[in-house]
Formats: sequence, structure tokens, C-alpha cells
Amino acid sequence: MNETPQIRVIGELINNAYGRARTAWERRDLDGYQALARLQADGGAEAINVNVDGTQRTSVRPAEMLEFLPRLIPALQEATDAALCIDNPDIEYHRTALRALDRSKCRAKPILNSLAASRHRLDEMIALVREHDLRCIVMASERFLQGGGSAQSLDPRDSYETVRIFVDRLVSEAGRTLDDIIIDPGLAPVGADTYGLVNIGLDTLRLCAADLHLRGLHFSVGLSNFAWGTPKSVRHRLERAYLTLAGRFGLDFALANVEQNAAPLPADDPIVGQLESALLAGRRINGESAEEAGFRQAEKIMDICNACAET
Repeated sequence: MNETPQIRVIGELINNAYGRARTAWERRDLDGYQALARLQADGGAEAINVNVDGTQRTSVRPAEMLEFLPRLIPALQEATDAALCIDNPDIEYHRTALRALDRSKCRAKPILNSLAASRHRLDEMIALVREHDLRCIVMASERFLQGGGSAQSLDPRDSYETVRIFVDRLVSEAGRTLDDIIIDPGLAPVGADTYGLVNIGLDTLRLCAADLHLRGLHFSVGLSNFAWGTPKSVRHRLERAYLTLAGRFGLDFALANVEQNAAPLPADDPIVGQLESALLAGRRINGESAEEAGFRQAEKIMDICNACAET
């Protein structure tokens, strides 16, 4: 395929991993948050992700988030009518944000980010999706275990089964259409991916695309995970090259930075082909381990980085 895919962006800048958001959080600066919301909406983001949780650099207590959300959500809605994507594994975060949200000020359905096999109160989260008529992001990278519990999915067939389970539940229990459901197949740092997770995600996209009963689903990834650890000179080109590759198999959303990595590269950009070759090298052959294939993939990624540094 030579066409460049169309990717709809969920803006990720309201996250304490970013300096401007971290400063806004430390100061509880609503003007700063509004500026980030407007910047992303003006940059083409269809939705604005809202994540004020802690990071390695910033400690945030759950009570602090719940106290701040009733002020933050209305302020963001004053700045933009883009849909808000409420991002946290804790249901109380979602409940608090949704109580403060005015649906009349949204041009599209809000998004619950995210449902996963590991969520402790998954039934309640699914009920919340129905109660508030939400779209939702589903993590396919975790699988349900027989007898209860969850684990990371290390096989695309397990990820595909997770998708089928969630689609069945969301349609039957939450009244969702397939258009309301956004699947995250998982995305690992490509240069340190010793389990083949990037290829597992791509294969999950392929399996879902081949299932006629799943036509109409949407797919998204957290894009900034992908090139973590690579030189800044090539990082965003690698991320954009991934969008081009994954877009061939149905990826149509990305949690991304509108200033840096939100647009796919043209299909004929050399780095797209180089990345495709690196991922092919990361597939196991002749009974080798995932780690052996992963190291070969990492070497190919390093070659791309070195070549870019020389130009």
C-alpha cells in the first residue's frame, strides 16, 4: 500500500510526564491547563487526554487528583469543545471527572481510558460506560486467566480473544456499538522489545481486521512509548513511521503529541521501509527464543538510529 493512513489524534500533553503539564499541576494552574487544551485542539486533536496521575518525577496522591478534577474538567471545557478522554485505572477518578463534565459542551462522546482485564472493578467500569454513554479504550495487551485474574498477553491470539470478550460485554452490557470501542493492541519500546510485543500488537490488528464481526472497531496506541530510549534526532520519525505501518492494518487513532509525532510519514519515506525490515527481523525463526529475535530487532533499530545521526 502506498497511501498514507489517516490518524485521529488523542492529545497526550496533559500528563505529568511533560514539563508544561507538570508545572501546571504543581501550581494547580488552570490557565496553564487551558493553554495545553487549546494548543492540542488547534493542532488537530480530536480528543484531549486528561491524566494528572504521578510519574517517576512527580508524586501525586489519589486524594489530590480527586480534589482537583472538579475544577480542572470545567476549565478544560471552557477552553475547547473537543471530547475529553479520562485516563486512569481507578474508577473513582472517572466518576469524579464525569460528575464535573458538562455533556452539552462536548462535540463528541467523552472517552473512558481504559478498560483492561486487570481492572479490579471492571464490572462497575463497564456499567459507568453505559450510564454516561461513553466511548472507551480497551487494552488488548492483557488476557483473562481461567479461574480469574489476568496476565500480559504474549500471543496475538490471546489479545484477539480479549478483544472478542470485551466487544461482547460492551455490546450486551453497556449498549455500545463497535464505533464506540477503541482497541489498544499494545505498543512497547521497539529498541528494547525482547518479547516481540510490537509484532504481537501488529498481528492483533491483523486478526481483528480479518474478523468480519469486528468491522467498525477503532484502534489506538500510546505512541510515545514506541521510540523510548532512542536518540531525539530520530525518535519522532520512528514514531511516525510506526503510524504509517500500523495504519495499513487498521490503526486509526493514536494517543500522541500534536507538536511532534501525530502525523504518519509518507509511505515512501525510507525510514518506513527500514522500520518494517527491523520488525521483520524481530520475528522468531528456526525455533529461536523471543529474546534472540528481539536482540536482532534492537540491532536493526540501532542501525537506523546510527544512519540518521550520520545524515
